[in-house]
Amino acid sequence: MSETPRGTTTRGSGREDGRSARARATRARIVAAATGLFTTAGYTATSITAIAAEAGVSEQTVYYAFGTKRAVLATALDLAVAGDDEPVPTLERPWVRDALADPDPLGQIRRQVAGAGDIYLRAAPLLDVVRSAATTDPDLAGVWAVNVRQRLTVMRVFMDALARKTPLRDGLDTDTASDIALAVLSPETYNLLVGERGWEHARWQAWAADALGRLLTTLPSAAAPDPAPDRDPLPGRG
Repeated sequence: MSETPRGTTTRGSGREDGRSARARATRARIVAAATGLFTTAGYTATSITAIAAEAGVSEQTVYYAFGTKRAVLATALDLAVAGDDEPVPTLERPWVRDALADPDPLGQIRRQVAGAGDIYLRAAPLLDVVRSAATTDPDLAGVWAVNVRQRLTVMRVFMDALARKTPLRDGLDTDTASDIALAVLSPETYNLLVGERGWEHARWQAWAADALGRLLTTLPSAAAPDPAPDRDPLPGRG
């Protein structure tokens, strides 16, 4: 999802390694500064000048490292989603492999929800920035569209695995199941319940696991024990 950065160096001598380490640290400082500004002031109101000032570098350094403000945001989002800067695709991450390998279909759902929740703890504010800005910025509309496609690709892999472990509810096909999972585990839903309605993260996790178990399978609830027993994770049920 991120653009190829400018100014990358190849590893070689110790001197080159040191230069690469300094460049990597500078990029990290720029991304951290930009993330704070994007999530407080918004994408449109945040300038390269402001990012450079917050990071303590020159504007030219930001341009040299990233090229565009869009590339800064795309890189920040990639790092927030992954949790690190290692070039490991989501489907090759340990939590995904563990979830797919779980022989219990409800165990898979719980692991999938936990993994998505970990991502949203890091990335939900930035995802909201991208979604909001995409309505008026064609470049960010492309970034958002790519993010949705990436999430749908992951959901399809999970739903294919789930369908091999247990029949899906009411003859659901994996495409429809993937759309349902995409909606339940969307950053929009997470930000609505946790960010706007004030749910605890653990409460969202219990609700999401329960919802997916009920919507996708005929098995008992996939929810973990409610962390707040006095509060029903599915409001409105009596």
